[in-house]
Amino acid sequence: MNDKTNEDFSLFKAINPFFLLRIFFRHRELIVQFTKREILSRYRGSFLGVLWSFINPLIMLVVYTFVFSVVFKAKWGQLATTTQTEFALILFSGIITFNIFSEMINRAPNLVTGNVNYVKKVIFPLEILPVTVLLSTLVHAFISLLVLIIFACFIMDYQFWTLIFIPILLFPLIVFSLGLSWFFASVGVYVRDLSYTIGLATNVLFFITPIFYPISAVPEFFREFMYINPLTTIVENFRKVVIWGQMPDWNGFILVTIISYIVMVLGFSWFVKTRKGFADVL
Repeated sequence: MNDKTNEDFSLFKAINPFFLLRIFFRHRELIVQFTKREILSRYRGSFLGVLWSFINPLIMLVVYTFVFSVVFKAKWGQLATTTQTEFALILFSGIITFNIFSEMINRAPNLVTGNVNYVKKVIFPLEILPVTVLLSTLVHAFISLLVLIIFACFIMDYQFWTLIFIPILLFPLIVFSLGLSWFFASVGVYVRDLSYTIGLATNVLFFITPIFYPISAVPEFFREFMYINPLTTIVENFRKVVIWGQMPDWNGFILVTIISYIVMVLGFSWFVKTRKGFADVL
């Protein structure tokens, strides 16, 4: 986005989804190129290379299965029919969802400061940096989900048809994460300690999101406060369609989608308005 675009930019334009889509389409070649770099750089120099993106979730799922089925003998809430092995799958599905968010947010404060060479290039669209991280994260999340589905086919009566809702249910997670990433990427230029604060915040958020426990296990008084966290609805819905083959909570989905979209518009607007000062600081 060049200076002329910055001058013409307004919040009302950002509200229009086609405005952002046009920007992404215009820079699609750069986005693809940077996404490939993101994916390959993670395992560059390793013997197995990209295969680690499949091996890592497989190993972690095996570890979760052993720890929660053999050591803790855990069950999911009050469901007596839930086996310990199924508990590991339920847990893993929540972690897959949360990792999409946490990886983007933790990377965000250093996205601009880690690409100083591009900041002084007026024609370079810095706003695509969070998008490339998102696409790279989604690729790894898809591989983890594939491992989960294959594993589930062997140990439970698995329902496939509800998987068609996954792209829809991930939409609020994607726009929510993008909005915060744009915001934190901008603030990270001016506040260098932000990455430490974000790391601490995501660790806390991990435990107040129903990943290790069902939302029904939370006392009713606190349950309402937990739904303030959009990740609660997102994780719960993702788990419903992936593990239990149930229909998602559409009312909750619509509300979270609206909130997430507002966060994305505000985050992108903030990034565009503040990027003019990046070169002066860096």
